[in-house]
Amino acid sequence: MNPTTPIHRAPDSPAARQALALAGVFQAASLVDELARTGQVDPRAWETLIEATVDTNPASFEAIYGGHPNNLRRGLDTLEALVGRKQANPVVLRYGFSLLMLMNKLRTNTGMMDSLGQKLTRIQGQAEHFGPTHENVVASLGEAYQETISTFKTRIVVQGDPSLLQSRMMPERVRACLMAGIRFGLLWHQQGGRRWKLVFQRKALRRALDSLN
Repeated sequence: MNPTTPIHRAPDSPAARQALALAGVFQAASLVDELARTGQVDPRAWETLIEATVDTNPASFEAIYGGHPNNLRRGLDTLEALVGRKQANPVVLRYGFSLLMLMNKLRTNTGMMDSLGQKLTRIQGQAEHFGPTHENVVASLGEAYQETISTFKTRIVVQGDPSLLQSRMMPERVRACLMAGIRFGLLWHQQGGRRWKLVFQRKALRRALDSLN
């Protein structure tokens, strides 16, 4: 992340904070789709997700996503589709809602939460040594996802180019993205986000998105 990026104070509005956290979930979903189809990924969006996941003790809410809402722009744009303002990519929406469902399963499984917390603490030390987006760190995030979230009966089946999905480091990168989606899903829940609100409080989400544009 660019160290000169100014820190924009996070909004006090619970709805706006929920929107930012939810944007992280759908940014992860969007990048999983992009990786699976093209093998490439937007660097700023990718770095934001990975750095948020390895920083297990952020200094502030805004520090989680690098201090500027535009670091979550891909996810915010996807939310605009969710509230009906833009054309939605059904695959990305499916990944995003699946991540929220898996987050809820994880949240109620204290043993897995503890195990994942320990793994992420170790990975944070690795990130401090190699740098957050180093392939060793990405591989460790992917392994942590595989050993925890992937053991649920409900799984995310990623669609894409089979040859790309089997290429070097691609499974790890996809799983690291999914782990980031879980991380932002937990943040969304901590900020008061709930699935039913996405159905019954769309106006509040629209207003929150307007405040972040």
